[in-house]
Amino acid sequence: PMKLQASVKQVQREICKSISDISQTNQDLVRKYRHEMKLRKKYHNELVELKGNIRVLCRVRPVIREDGEGLSARQVVSYDQEDDGIVNCLHKGRMQTFELDRVFTQRSTQEEVFEEVRSLVVSCLDGYNICIFAYGQTGSGKTYTMEGPSSNPGINQRALGELFRMVEERNKDWTYTITVNVMEIYNEMVRDLLGSDPAEKLDIKMHNEGGLHVPGLTYTQVECLDDVNEVFQVAINNRATACTNMNEHSSRSHALLIVTVDGTNVTTGAKITGKLNLVDLAGSERVHKSQAAGDRLKEAQNINKSLSALGDVIHSLRSKQPHVPYRNSKLTYLLQESLGGDSKTLMVVQIAP
Repeated sequence: PMKLQASVKQVQREICKSISDISQTNQDLVRKYRHEMKLRKKYHNELVELKGNIRVLCRVRPVIREDGEGLSARQVVSYDQEDDGIVNCLHKGRMQTFELDRVFTQRSTQEEVFEEVRSLVVSCLDGYNICIFAYGQTGSGKTYTMEGPSSNPGINQRALGELFRMVEERNKDWTYTITVNVMEIYNEMVRDLLGSDPAEKLDIKMHNEGGLHVPGLTYTQVECLDDVNEVFQVAINNRATACTNMNEHSSRSHALLIVTVDGTNVTTGAKITGKLNLVDLAGSERVHKSQAAGDRLKEAQNINKSLSALGDVIHSLRSKQPHVPYRNSKLTYLLQESLGGDSKTLMVVQIAP
C-alpha cells in the first residue's frame, strides 16, 4: 500500500506539472496571437496610410443622351497616357490640369473603382471609421458609382458585401454585432429616415464623455446584406426628392447610411468599434442653369453651401492645417469623427466628359 500511495502521488505530481505546462503553453500562444493580431492590424493600417488617409479619386462618366449634340456637347476632358493620376479639362479656351490619387476614365468598370475601396473595409473591421462618398454636379454619375444597377452594383453594395464576407471569414476568431442607421440632411436639417416621423428635425449633441451623437436616432441590427438593403429601401422611400431641369430624379438632400461594427475577439476578449459611412451627396448645380426657384432655390443654395464646406474640410485635412472648419455645415459636423484623426476618407469626384 505504501508503494501504491507513493506511485499515486508521483502520478498526481506529473499530471499537475503537465497541466501547468499546458496552461503556460496556452498563455504563450494567446500572447503570441495577440502580438500577431496587433502586427496584422498595424501593417494593414500602415499600408492604407501609405496611400493616404484621405484619398481623392476622379471618375469621368461616359457620354449620355442628355449631353445633347453639336458644339455644346463636345468633350473637354482628356487624360495623361503616362500617369493615371492626372486629368486635363478644357475651360474657356484654356487647358487646366488636375492631379489626383487616381483617375478613372469613361471605360473604367465598377470592379476597378471598388478595388480602390476594398482595403478600407478591412480597416473598418479593425476598428477605424471610414467615410466614402461621391462628389459632383447633378447628372455627373454619382448615383451610378455609389449605387449602380442591380446587374452591376456600385461601391455601396460591393463594400457591404465585402464587409459581411469578411465577418463570415473571421467568425472563428471574432463575434460581431452590426447595426445601421440612415439619415438625411435636408436644408441643414438632420432627419431620421428610419424613424416614425421622417420629417422630425433632430439635433447633433456632444456626449458627456466626448464624441457626437444624435438623440432619438433609430438603430437597426442586421445580419446580412439583404437585411441592410431592406432597411435602406425604407429610407429611400422617405427621402426628399424633387424635380429640377438638371436631373428629373435629382435628390435634394444628402443621405448617410452608417454601418456600425462592434467586434469582440473570442480568444483575447479585445473589443473594437468601427464605422462605415456611405454618403450619397446631393448634386451641386449652378442655380441659373438648373432654373431653380422658391423652395428649390433655397435647397440648391443650402446644398452648394454644404458641399463647399465639405471641400474646405477635405482641403484643410489634406494640407494638415491646424484648424478644420467642421462646424460650417451639419454634414461635416456630423461626420467629423469619420473625417479627421486616424479615420480613412475616400472621395470620388464625378465629372462629365
